[in-house]
Amino acid sequence: MKIINEKERSRIFMEDILSRPLFAHLSSASDGSPRDSPVWFLWEEGSLWILGNYKTDSFPKRIETEPRCAIGIIDYHVKTGLVHHVGFRGTAELEPQVASKVKRLLNRYMGEEERWDPRFHAVSGDSNWVFIKFTPETVVVKDQSYTLRQ
Repeated sequence: MKIINEKERSRIFMEDILSRPLFAHLSSASDGSPRDSPVWFLWEEGSLWILGNYKTDSFPKRIETEPRCAIGIIDYHVKTGLVHHVGFRGTAELEPQVASKVKRLLNRYMGEEERWDPRFHAVSGDSNWVFIKFTPETVVVKDQSYTLRQ
């Protein structure tokens, strides 16, 4: 993975942003038209792991047809002026789910399993739920934060 705007602390900064439970936007193509899907993700093994339902979500089928895609992640806080951005370009592929990884991803966003919304308890073991493994080729990491006037 090549960091386009590589600075001394870009990798550390990127890892910090990716450790936060933020939404990512998966951009892919369908019949030549761009599509955007807000998704939860897990950053592990140098890849972004995204859960998708093959029956009810359209993005797994788009990835199967056209694996080139982009992902943007932004952490923004209007009250503090914090704006952190990570933008990836790369390829994705469908992978069977792994129960332990599903649990880590869902725990990241909802806390411990006993706190999960009931509809997520059926994900693990349901073969319709697959992982999209996104492997970045390039990344842009930016701190675009600003200072608010008092």
